[in-house]
Amino acid sequence: MNRKYISSGSKFESNIGYSRAVADGDYVFVSGTTGFNYETMSISSNVVEQADQCFKNIEQALIEAGSNLKNVVRVRYIFPDKRDFESCCPIFKKYLGNAKPAATMFEAGLLDENMKLEIEVTARLNV
Repeated sequence: MNRKYISSGSKFESNIGYSRAVADGDYVFVSGTTGFNYETMSISSNVVEQADQCFKNIEQALIEAGSNLKNVVRVRYIFPDKRDFESCCPIFKKYLGNAKPAATMFEAGLLDENMKLEIEVTARLNV
């Protein structure tokens, strides 16, 4: 089996030693992804805008790996404040409404106080 590593170029990946995504077998595993715009290394203070950027980042990784958002089979949402979940639901439906993956949401602290959510997905490759 060939394993393909996907990088966004984020300093976090090189500093910590992980990949934005890993394609292995029939699946691509996308690491927990935040709302950072990796081109500018900036992040919005608005949780809904962060959710939208999360999916833009995830979609880019999936495409590079040979997949897309329609192939997502599992999603995990992590919020430091669970009260932010509901306001992000329209964004979740926008990006994953057709895929309808198995989903989990939990509340946990994140690395940076500016991060209002983190999203992790698993998707099937285009096989």
